[in-house]
Amino acid sequence: MTDLKNEPTGPDDKIDRKATEKETDDLREKLSILQSKLYASRVHSVLIVLQGMDTAGKDGTISHVFTAINPQGCNVRGFKSPTEEEASHDFLWRIYPHTPAKGMMEIFNRSHYEDILFPSVHKTIDKDILERRYELINRFEEELIDSGTVVLKFFLHLSKEEQKKRLAERLADPHKRWKSNPNDMKEEKFFDDYQRVFEKIIDRCSPKIPWTIVPSDHKWYRNYIVAKELVQALEKLKLEYPL
Repeated sequence: MTDLKNEPTGPDDKIDRKATEKETDDLREKLSILQSKLYASRVHSVLIVLQGMDTAGKDGTISHVFTAINPQGCNVRGFKSPTEEEASHDFLWRIYPHTPAKGMMEIFNRSHYEDILFPSVHKTIDKDILERRYELINRFEEELIDSGTVVLKFFLHLSKEEQKKRLAERLADPHKRWKSNPNDMKEEKFFDDYQRVFEKIIDRCSPKIPWTIVPSDHKWYRNYIVAKELVQALEKLKLEYPL
């Protein structure tokens, strides 16, 4: 059983920040080449799922890790509360159109897991339906794997103290204030409840397509871990430009 309380939210004290940031730069260069080969060869596709508490750094991860990516071969899709039309369909209905085509990299900023998280914490859906959703998500992701899609799932693990600090900074910074909404402070009170649901998700929706728990209290370290995992996964594909 995953216990996020025992998972670190920051790097080991022995890890050198300057050297790590240099390595992250090198990883971004590798990622650029690998993504170019992915796009040119059109054999595989990649789905990157970013989940985490509010302010965990999903937007920041995208803007810092994927800076060298060719935008022709990459899409970013955010999933928040379902619209009225989306809610009138099966919960995966809004997800399927955004799964990546061959050669493409798709980044989900939040994802199909939102349809377990909020309903579980706020008890808006029957428990039996929620249990069924775990099974349907596993099947959905396995279908993607079978069709040649690499699925990488990252949980950006943030401490309660760091979230409180970042929410306050968001309100104080005019460049970030637009992200804030009245529900932020309300949802902050459910931090422990969300963590428990994330623990269940990580347990139930693994190990065939495992989660990477990313310590995210330090943004530079978060970026490094995500970049490293992504490069390693793409290198395993042994991508080549077509002849």
